[in-house]
Parts: sequence; structure tokens; C-alpha cells
Amino acid sequence: MTKILIVSDSHGSTELLDTIKERHENEVNYFIHCGDSELSNDNPSLSGFTTVKGNCDFYGDFPEETMVEVDEFKILVVHGHLYSVISSLLTLAYRVEETGADIVCFGHSHLLGAEMIDGKLYINPGSIRLPRGRRERSYVILELNEGNASLSVFDVDQGEISSLSQEFSISKSN
Repeated sequence: MTKILIVSDSHGSTELLDTIKERHENEVNYFIHCGDSELSNDNPSLSGFTTVKGNCDFYGDFPEETMVEVDEFKILVVHGHLYSVISSLLTLAYRVEETGADIVCFGHSHLLGAEMIDGKLYINPGSIRLPRGRRERSYVILELNEGNASLSVFDVDQGEISSLSQEFSISKSN
């Protein structure tokens, strides 16, 4: 079993990143930041995070996308602005297909959401600083266990939002 903490759109808040890391550092195996941290690569608050470049990341030299392999799952991490995720996931779906990813983590829209599309899991953890569509400053913990994925949603202030937890079945890429 592997746990991955996923955040996005922290927009300069080192305090929120530090709080979340401290809260979960002993229970998760990986940390992913889907961009718009507005911090530099060497900022201690991003230490331990796999981070990509968002449209507001002017200080860091982050990659536009990265692929993380965890428990034989391929996880594509992007911010989403280069794939127009605010209007549609179609362009991102093409990129998922090109890369052979099983899971894609993205942000940009500040909208919390998770769904299966053509057997692939799409996760947007929302924003821990400036949420849209809901009040909660959200992030997620993805738990992978033998082809099953469970997603727990957290609010920075209130902790886990159990009513938003979801389970998925994912097939690993060949």
C-alpha cells in the first residue's frame, strides 16, 4: 500500500504547505504539487514534493510535466494550463494516452474533482489557498493498493471530508 499526498495552487503560501506536510509526513510515501506554488525550487516548503510548473510559477525552474512511477502505476503530473483543463479534459486525455499514464494529477482550475475516463484516473485536488466552487481549501491523499485506488479529500482547516472519499479500480499500463 502506498499513499500519495496531492496539492495544487498554493500561490505563495509556505505556511499551508508546511502545515500539510507536518500533518501527514509520517503516513504518506510521496508528495506531489501540481503547480502554481509561486515558490523557487530551493524553497524548504517544497522539499520532498515532486513539483511541476504552473502558469503563475515565475521563480522556479520546474518541469512542465513529469511522470512518477509508483507501485507499477504511471502517474502524469501537470498543472493543466497547457491543456485547457478549465474548458475540457479532452486535450489532457490525449496527453494521458500519449504517455501511457494510468493516473493524472493536475490543478489550474482550483476545482476539486476526481473521475475515471477510459480507465484512467483524473485527479484535481482543488486549491489549498484559493478554492473555487466550494469553501474548503482542499487537497487529497491517494492510496494505491493492488490495483485499487482510494481517494481521501481533506480541508486544510477541518481535516478529512469523509463524505467526499471515493474508491476506484485502475488497470496498470502495459
